[in-house]
Amino acid sequence: MTRAIALVDGNNFYVSCQRVFDPKLEGRPVVVLSNNDGCVVARSQEARALKIPMGAPWFQIEGLARRHGILALSSNYTLYADMSSRMMRILGGFSPRQEIYSIDECFLDLTGFQRLGLTDYGQRMRRTVKQQIGIPVCVGIGASKTLAKLANHCAKKRPIYEGVCDFTAMTPAVLAPLLGEIAVGEVWGIGGRLAERLQAIGVRTVLDLQRCSPMRLRAARFSVVVERTVLELNGASCLELEGCAPPKKQIMTSRSFGAPVTSLAELTQAVIAYTTRAGEKLRRQGAVAGQIQVSIHTNPFQKGEPQYSQAVALALPSPSSDTRVLIKLALAGLQRIYRPGFRYQKAGILLDGLQPAQGRQRSLFEDVQGGQRGERLMAVLDRVNQRMGSGTLRLLGEGPGTDPPPRWKTKAARLTPCYTTRLADLAVAKAC
Repeated sequence: MTRAIALVDGNNFYVSCQRVFDPKLEGRPVVVLSNNDGCVVARSQEARALKIPMGAPWFQIEGLARRHGILALSSNYTLYADMSSRMMRILGGFSPRQEIYSIDECFLDLTGFQRLGLTDYGQRMRRTVKQQIGIPVCVGIGASKTLAKLANHCAKKRPIYEGVCDFTAMTPAVLAPLLGEIAVGEVWGIGGRLAERLQAIGVRTVLDLQRCSPMRLRAARFSVVVERTVLELNGASCLELEGCAPPKKQIMTSRSFGAPVTSLAELTQAVIAYTTRAGEKLRRQGAVAGQIQVSIHTNPFQKGEPQYSQAVALALPSPSSDTRVLIKLALAGLQRIYRPGFRYQKAGILLDGLQPAQGRQRSLFEDVQGGQRGERLMAVLDRVNQRMGSGTLRLLGEGPGTDPPPRWKTKAARLTPCYTTRLADLAVAKAC
């Protein structure tokens, strides 16, 4: 039976999430900014048409934005994560095997669905997602994950396919000219540097790479990954769908501050907040950490100011996911590396030495009862925050949540409401 893999991708996902709840954004050039409203991380099609580059610092394009009426919004990751969860749940109903690849992309195994007509089936996916949550998606279908990615690229860029491109329905005589029009750099896993090296040996298009022999690639010292990509382009499925993401080996929470901070008290609040977030991620993974690293940095781009950057890693007495234990060690590390007289721009927490919480080897002198009480307390904390919103319950050292917020809090002057996760932010229909 011919293998059929679909890649479903949300179009301009961050912008599309905002447009669901604010229809006035439709047809307007919109960009979404990174943390601290720094750089462009998402663009509407109208903003792309104005040649707004991805990653452009906002302060450099503010003048252009005013001239063309470009609207900038702060990243609303709470909204995007919830909309992503809803989208993936809907798409999971179209196949028994799903791999969630990123916040706006997933692979679906459609092998055996050919009798339904895969192009029509893809259009059903698009209509269902659009109808139920308002997000436009495109669907690419191929015999391998790499071909599905490439088909999705065609579905987005070529209006003739109306949002669904199925390579498995194309004969070699039809597919070859299409692949001959696509630059080799568009292939999944072929970045800018690899594309330059391939072009240097005459491989300029996807078709060139598909027809490239393994012997030629080995002679040019390309890795086995590129050889595997060639096999995938020829329909051999070398990359299996992963039903669930593998557990992370490290967990990091790091943020730039909204404004430079100098005092140890402010850094302490930030480190407590970041350690709290890292602990939540750790418990969601069902893991415990054996080591914690805390780091602080000044802004290296601020010329004329004294610079300082330092980090320290400390081992936990016993592996734990208790936020209180993690914070105690993190603050000990902060005390060790803090130096007065500097304007700090960033802090970070890294949890390492992760292992599953269940079935781990305990030490001889470990306080088992105290650990169990801590686990129950953290479970209650997580349940309340999941139900009532992040930060509803928190350690006092993180700060009282006053208004205005502390200087280290990330700037988000253009933040939209969390329409789907906070009762106070629910959209309200008003009578005309």
